[in-house]
Amino acid sequence: MPRRLISTGSPFEKTAGYSRAVIDGDFAFLAGTTGYDYATMTMPIDVTSQTRNCFKTIEATLKEAGFALADVVRATYYIVDVADADAVLAVCGERLSEIRPAATLLVVAALFKPDMKVEIEVTAKRRTA
Repeated sequence: MPRRLISTGSPFEKTAGYSRAVIDGDFAFLAGTTGYDYATMTMPIDVTSQTRNCFKTIEATLKEAGFALADVVRATYYIVDVADADAVLAVCGERLSEIRPAATLLVVAALFKPDMKVEIEVTAKRRTA
């Protein structure tokens, strides 16, 4: 199966030289996803809404690629304020408590833009029957 690139159509993907996801065989590698709300083209102020938006984008990308959220085997969470950890992890628990991928939470100095409070990247492996 050839490598396939998934794009949101954002011009930034071409400018920065990345894809929303790369599908390679039974694996889906999703780029770091921030809490941007593509329906309203805005970034929510609160970290809980941003985290929920991350999962909306992740799930939509996985679906487009023929995967499901249940296929996620690894997740990395990046936050800029340790005080946001409980709120972010609460949403992660809502979405992943039955899936339980290997996961890492990192507190970083900053993300690409100052209004970004969380970024999530995942790897999925297609399940075989």
